[in-house]
Amino acid sequence: MTTGRHYAHRTMTDVDAPREVDAPREDGLHRIVALRLATLDQRYTRSRRLLVGVLALADRPLTVPEILTASPGLPQSSAYRSLTVLIDAGVVHRVAGHDDQGRFELAEELSGRHHHHLVCEGCGRVADIAASPRVERALAEVTRVAAQEAGFQARQHRLDLIGQCAECVSHS
Repeated sequence: MTTGRHYAHRTMTDVDAPREVDAPREDGLHRIVALRLATLDQRYTRSRRLLVGVLALADRPLTVPEILTASPGLPQSSAYRSLTVLIDAGVVHRVAGHDDQGRFELAEELSGRHHHHLVCEGCGRVADIAASPRVERALAEVTRVAAQEAGFQARQHRLDLIGQCAECVSHS
């Protein structure tokens, strides 16, 4: 999260704080999702809309059980099918954690939040973290050089820091 020129780096314990999405932004988000799905001849069903709404309000990538808890009317089988379609449409991104559970979040261009992830090897939790402009410039340079050396054209970058969250460190 940014406030002016200061950056607040969130920890693993404060990622669950609820946040609000304003109505105009949410309406625009749903229009974009509907258009992306239409290009794949898919409908924007009630289940898919629920999923997108839950992910839009999340402060971190969510597992399917967490998504289902946040939207009790959503059947589990429908959640998995909908996530697959939303991933194919470029609406949702799957984030790998340290455990076997997949976590899901809105694609960055839809959430409007460029961020990276903290992945805890202890509890498996994945949290979002915003990097300062200085870190982003360094990552952009590393990405440019690595891609150039491999003859690759990079469109974006992601960074996952793997280790232990504060809670797991305090229990060891």
